Amino acid sequence: MSKAPHHGRDHWSRRLVATTPVLPILIVAAIVLVDLVCGPGMTWLPLLAVGPALAATTNGPRGVLWVGLLTAVLGAILGIHDNVGERELAVVLAALMAVTLAGSLASALRGRRERVLAAVRSVAEAAQHALLQPVPATVGPFQVAVRYSAAAAEARIGGDLYALVSTPYGVRLIVGDVRGKGLPAVGTAALVLGVFREAAYDEPDLLAVVARIERSLARNLGSDDFVTAVVAGYPGAGQLEVVNCGHAPPLLVRDRVVVPVEPDRPAPPLGLRTLSGESPALQVLPFSDGDQLLLYTDGVTEARDHDREFYPLADGLARHTSDEPVHTVSALHDELLAHVGGRLHDDAALLLLRMPDSAVATVPRAASDTGRIGSCSP
Repeated sequence: MSKAPHHGRDHWSRRLVATTPVLPILIVAAIVLVDLVCGPGMTWLPLLAVGPALAATTNGPRGVLWVGLLTAVLGAILGIHDNVGERELAVVLAALMAVTLAGSLASALRGRRERVLAAVRSVAEAAQHALLQPVPATVGPFQVAVRYSAAAAEARIGGDLYALVSTPYGVRLIVGDVRGKGLPAVGTAALVLGVFREAAYDEPDLLAVVARIERSLARNLGSDDFVTAVVAGYPGAGQLEVVNCGHAPPLLVRDRVVVPVEPDRPAPPLGLRTLSGESPALQVLPFSDGDQLLLYTDGVTEARDHDREFYPLADGLARHTSDEPVHTVSALHDELLAHVGGRLHDDAALLLLRMPDSAVATVPRAASDTGRIGSCSP
């Protein structure tokens, strides 16, 4: 019974400390001290307005009013102490009250904007979880790690996309980059991911999955819009299918040697096939115990430092490769941020797959006939 009042007092004391305008009060105290030390020969009263003005940027309206009241009382005392004329003192006190009222209004507006921004961030975070669903540490036979950073930190989502799903035809994934930024890019990314997640379960052929995405984009995108992407699948033990549609080549790590997986035949980005008339090709890669594959977006490789040098992703991957994908991706992300000076200017996504040593993959028989090399039309 005795602990409840004590807990209540602790709560209010912590709240009082958190809301007390400490810095404005310290500045006001410093001005008062300077005025007392300098004596009546020079008045420092107008500088007291710094107190409520600063409180407006750090505290709520109540804090501003308290600081304004304090400065008015101290200003009156100092005015009398310094033998300031009544008219001059009245003008100073009126100015202090005007700054206090204006600061209170500004503080209220700032608080309202902060609440709106917090609500927007909450919605953006929910949208991110719906659009870019969290990827577990293991999917099928793979160890997986993902790191995504939106250039607009307040938005938390952007035009880069990724998804990784376990289907009746094996594990399938996509990493892509939508042309443009802002809400239109987010809408296109949502369209691509929605079609991919549905087609990945329905289509036994990986090229058919890509074709479904292409048809959907052709119906919904403008003539200048497109999406670069890499779509991959694991249809059978020891092999990985890759379809590259105008995207940066994935990086294959084998025995700690990093090799870019260049497409056998360049293909246009998704949404531009009707203009080029070319179809994407299917590549089959050997992928066995200990092998890793890093997929990424151009926000990583086109990130520049102060000397306008690009981030060397392949070198960074060679330095940070480990048996734990989450450690590798975290080290790459941290090094990337250090390279650009702490803030990215474009969305960036990293997705790393690793086949654990002595992994035993269970793959449905339906997927056994889908692996082939060369270009095929869906």
